[in-house]
Amino acid sequence: MKTLPPGSVRTVALVGHGGAGKTTLGEALLLLTGAISRLGRVDDGSAALDFEPEEAKRHQSLGLAVAALEHEEHKLNLVDTPGYPDFAHDVAVGLSVADAAVFVVSATDGVQPGTVRAWRLAARRHLPRLIFVNKVDREHADFQATLDQLHEAFGSGVAPLELPIGNEASFTGVVDLLTDTAVVYDRAAPSPIGREAAIPDDLGELEHRVREALVEGIVVAEDSLMERYLEGDVPGAKELEAALATGVADGTVFPVLLGSAAALVGVDRLASYLCELVPPPSQRAPVEVVAGGQAQPVRFDPTGPALARVVRTVSDAHVGKVSLLQVVSGTLHPDVVLVNSRTHAEERLHTLLAPRGKDQDVVQAAEAGDLVAVARLGDVRTGDTLASKGMPVSIPPLTPPEPVYTIAVRPRSKGDEDKLMTALHRLQEEDSCLAVTRSDETRQTLLSGMGDTHLQVVLERLRRKFGVEVEAEELVVPYRETVTGVAEAEGKYKKQTGGHGQYGVATLRVAPIGRGEGFRFVDQVVGGAIPRQFIPAVEKGVVEAMAQGGTSGYPVVDVEVTCLDGKYHPVDSSELSFKMAGALAFREALAKAGPVLLEPVSQVEVTVPASLQGDVLGDLNARRGRVLRTEVADEGDQVIVAHVPAAELVRYAVDLRSLTGARATFTARHDHYEVVPSHLASRLPARSSG
Repeated sequence: MKTLPPGSVRTVALVGHGGAGKTTLGEALLLLTGAISRLGRVDDGSAALDFEPEEAKRHQSLGLAVAALEHEEHKLNLVDTPGYPDFAHDVAVGLSVADAAVFVVSATDGVQPGTVRAWRLAARRHLPRLIFVNKVDREHADFQATLDQLHEAFGSGVAPLELPIGNEASFTGVVDLLTDTAVVYDRAAPSPIGREAAIPDDLGELEHRVREALVEGIVVAEDSLMERYLEGDVPGAKELEAALATGVADGTVFPVLLGSAAALVGVDRLASYLCELVPPPSQRAPVEVVAGGQAQPVRFDPTGPALARVVRTVSDAHVGKVSLLQVVSGTLHPDVVLVNSRTHAEERLHTLLAPRGKDQDVVQAAEAGDLVAVARLGDVRTGDTLASKGMPVSIPPLTPPEPVYTIAVRPRSKGDEDKLMTALHRLQEEDSCLAVTRSDETRQTLLSGMGDTHLQVVLERLRRKFGVEVEAEELVVPYRETVTGVAEAEGKYKKQTGGHGQYGVATLRVAPIGRGEGFRFVDQVVGGAIPRQFIPAVEKGVVEAMAQGGTSGYPVVDVEVTCLDGKYHPVDSSELSFKMAGALAFREALAKAGPVLLEPVSQVEVTVPASLQGDVLGDLNARRGRVLRTEVADEGDQVIVAHVPAAELVRYAVDLRSLTGARATFTARHDHYEVVPSHLASRLPARSSG
């Protein structure tokens, strides 16, 4: 890439609901600016932005893709984000590094849940926002209906800069409301560029009315322009554009452009507006860094000390691990040495790369606000801070959401357990939303993520990248057992093997204690019935028996065990004999003390639009949930807080998405254990001891 003047970098996130055409728009921008030679396709892997086999298979973006292009003396970093809910964290990451967001909205589908979610994220960051209404040439496209939805969803700041000429298959261009002219396209040309034309007669009255509203909306933000306008002096296009840029930077005006990314109509105008309206990184809010335990702001200043953060990590088959950096301060050059604030190790950035999807261009500098890829760094992870020597600061990483969906897997080939865990931990380096655990209690390898599609993609990449085949297995719920009554039993362990034998007798009482108290052992032996040195052995036997499981094979909790009496032999008694006696006595007393099953109960918080609250409440009741309270969220949504048995939440992430059309989100955390209803406990299989 050629050297551009300082301050020319802009990073723009393409966001919106799945299927709106974000990736196609990104490809069209790359083609029209000469960054690629042909428009790629997602379904055959030829796209510059969606090139992973899993993306081609599903015809959708599954992660962030970054591509740099040059236009009108600017470098634009396009950050293409996925629209599927399972990958919403990548949207948050993309917005965190962007100077502005372009919301891609389909003229056939209108404003969808993914658009609203991303808009709220951008609004919390006070990020400048533009809107591109795509697919205006498609059947059933309705620009006016889409515009009405945008106004309803996002307020009066939504400002159309264009009107379509024609509709569906007859769509040929746009009316430019700022210049009061029409721009038409020859769709048969290999790379259509709009040419100026007269406004069609049938649009004249509508254009005049909409333009008047647009101008009034722009000039009201500047007193001097407003005074002139009231006196009949309508500002020219350049003045209006400058005032519009101020409103965009302030986050009060959201320009709406339109076109067809697939037909390359209106894309050239979007590229120009990105250069003209998106503010430079120097106008962004400072980044909060931590130095000496204190937070302090750092501005995007190309002349400051070098500071960068790792926003993504990917494994490349040819070059190994590639780290995507956002330059926060200073200007990076090849072979610069920075210090990782987490490991305190020095890292040399040998070659700087401007990413273009799966390809890269070597660059000689990357200034504050830019995105740059670096290969083969050492122990560098997503979220790490790389700073100049003598600059001990760190940037708090973006916290990924808690996983909401878990599956259990096992390697298809015996002996691949170590290979499986190694591969999964490699994938965790790329995917901060993936959690991998090994449950000692259920003896299962658990993968947790953001939904079924997320984890299916993980398994496909596991097979493709690391050659590890796995099989899913039924998720084992970690039930417990406890007692409801009090019972006593004697355990006797007697064994003669020739010479010294084994002899120990212990009498125990088992009783329930408060839920969550675990285990309490009480020694009430008197008169030396069991010598002092053997009492701990009795307790050890009880603890081991509790772990091995009660009458149904599940670990026993919330019991008090009292050692009442016993017998010993001066020669044959030993720690082993009393440990065995304790275990025998405990098992017999447990069986007589009214054993019951306990199930884990989670505290669930569901955030849902008010219109769908009743559906969610009904579903939670059907899952044996107990609603604790409802609250109003910041955006007017309802938050439902409930206790729900974990066994009823195994597929809740999938079911809730289906029930609400992906409009609801939830979190679930273990809270406590409760007694399983008797009619359900009888259906549960005993726990295997294998």
